[in-house]
Amino acid sequence: MSAHGDPIPMTARRSGPLRGAAVVPGDKSISHRALILGALAVGETRISGLLEGQDVLDTAKAMRAFGAEVTHEGPGDWTVQGVGVGGFAEPADVIDCGNSGTGVRLIMGAMATSPLTATFTGDASLRKRPMGRVTEPLALFGTRAVGRQGGRLPMTLIGADDPVPVRYVVPVPSAQVKSAVLLAGLNAPGETVVIEREATRDHTERMLAGFGATLRTEEVPEGRAIVLTGQPELVPQTIAVPRDPSSAAFPVAAALIVEGSDVLVPGIGLNPTRAGLFATLREMGADLVYENEREEGGEPVADLRARFSPAMTGIEVPPERAPSMIDEYPILAVVASFASGPTMMRGIGELRVKESDRIAAMAAGLRACGAEVEEGEDWMIVHGLGAGGLPGGAVCATHLDHRIAMSFLCAGLAAQKPVSVDDAGPIATSFPIFEGLMAALGAEFDRGDA
Repeated sequence: MSAHGDPIPMTARRSGPLRGAAVVPGDKSISHRALILGALAVGETRISGLLEGQDVLDTAKAMRAFGAEVTHEGPGDWTVQGVGVGGFAEPADVIDCGNSGTGVRLIMGAMATSPLTATFTGDASLRKRPMGRVTEPLALFGTRAVGRQGGRLPMTLIGADDPVPVRYVVPVPSAQVKSAVLLAGLNAPGETVVIEREATRDHTERMLAGFGATLRTEEVPEGRAIVLTGQPELVPQTIAVPRDPSSAAFPVAAALIVEGSDVLVPGIGLNPTRAGLFATLREMGADLVYENEREEGGEPVADLRARFSPAMTGIEVPPERAPSMIDEYPILAVVASFASGPTMMRGIGELRVKESDRIAAMAAGLRACGAEVEEGEDWMIVHGLGAGGLPGGAVCATHLDHRIAMSFLCAGLAAQKPVSVDDAGPIATSFPIFEGLMAALGAEFDRGDA
């Protein structure tokens, strides 16, 4: 079943050249954070370019439930009348975060140090995902959590009456955990310190500084420490959300594997903690060029031009790059199946606890399409078949995972036989215009099975 109703089977067929401009939606990670920090500021924050996928809309609803006034002014344009740090009201009902692990974990952090109680739930996929990685550090502030066995939703959080600042070493690379602890630290006195051994996406730190929080980074024996001074008065901002590199990955990848393609993807955020996929593709020999490089809203941005690249070769992706491209491994696996030779991906165990077990889902689907794939607990090897070499002809299970669905649909555009997915419905959570955008470039998608 789709997360949002009956399943929507979809089939992608080998298409002619993809041509034109692919204007992808705003960055999902930045959109979540803009709404949450806008709600924690005092006054009106104005946001343009907000991603209006279901995940972000669920975060907007949650901020309303906590007392902020969140208004849709027009396509991508929103205003948030914030209630200030520590100003959240207790929600009258359960907070449903749909499919969004980012949304629920960040919101938990934002409310954890206020003296109120909130209950969180989500769709079938989100209810399977572990929340202990967030509730354990939040407990250090004095927050209590009661959920299902294994630390799963539905879950009730009882915010700390008298929060204390914490010093927390993030055990595995996770921007969600880091961000939840920093957001909780906003309403704790003194300095909250979060230490990460490996750098993860830094949108929260950049945006906190933009809203007027005092924070600094320093090197410590355990790694990189982010030190946040609690109880600031956040200042409302005007935020232009860059376009999402995780969404850009799909038209870029499709252009690289579909013969004769030439696609421009404008205005993509190239924050170094997010751009690992594009560096990897270029190392594989992709014809992928950055044009008009610039800075917008404190984030590096460029227009990406991707052209058909028949001579790509498999590589070993550096494991330390994983945090900067963790959501892009499914589409990288597809590109790897059209390269020559093996592509080795290590240090990707985090993929097993995403919206689905993405290692297992990609391995099963690519094997069904005729590729050889090896997998382990935190690694995967895709043995590429060269340009146009993937046989295809399979129906791939998406497991309610938007990125799995989009990845296999891109594969079908270049495979020898059509590739179907059992349910394209979850795509709406992150990239609601995916089908229309790709069709405008020349992609051949059909609703229904092959």
